[in-house]
Amino acid sequence: MTELTVMLVDNEPARAAIVERAMLDNGYRVIRRLETTQHLTQAVAECQPDIVIIDIESPDRDMLENMSRLSKDNPRPIVMFAEEDDSSHIEAAIRAGVSAYIVDGMQPSRVKPILQVAVARFREFQALRTELDSVKSQLEERKVIEKAKGLIMKHQHCDEAAAYKALRKLAMDRSQRMIDIAKNVISVMELMGDSK
Repeated sequence: MTELTVMLVDNEPARAAIVERAMLDNGYRVIRRLETTQHLTQAVAECQPDIVIIDIESPDRDMLENMSRLSKDNPRPIVMFAEEDDSSHIEAAIRAGVSAYIVDGMQPSRVKPILQVAVARFREFQALRTELDSVKSQLEERKVIEKAKGLIMKHQHCDEAAAYKALRKLAMDRSQRMIDIAKNVISVMELMGDSK
């Protein structure tokens, strides 16, 4: 198994050194340390760490916004070690993309299982997100194809099966995807003023 790389965000050098040592002892390598999350997205894009670890007292609004931006633009497992156990802070951190929120500080013996769980949760979430995006895309394509079929039915005075068959034949004849043919049909009908 290859060594996983870590980006550490910690504004206290002494605490950061302890965290870095714990990472090394558990088979992780800290490739960059930041004092704030201000340039987190840019730093992650440059270094491409496997995991982001944030060790702080309590997440503030700016930090949560930066983590949220990272989760959207360049998602990574994020583990947060914090002193604050307020449920609203925990919920906000999870919404911002934190995979694990650990309240009672970092204990070296717990580092490896915490990071393993965080990575597993992150991968599961990413798989669900990919599946959801795929379903949304399929639904959008289905709507476009249905609209094109409706236009063909209206213009050619045919039934749904014949409209579908016409779309499919066009797609096969042109070696194009059905969605692309459907979009073309809609564009042509709109030019002819027959898109409703």
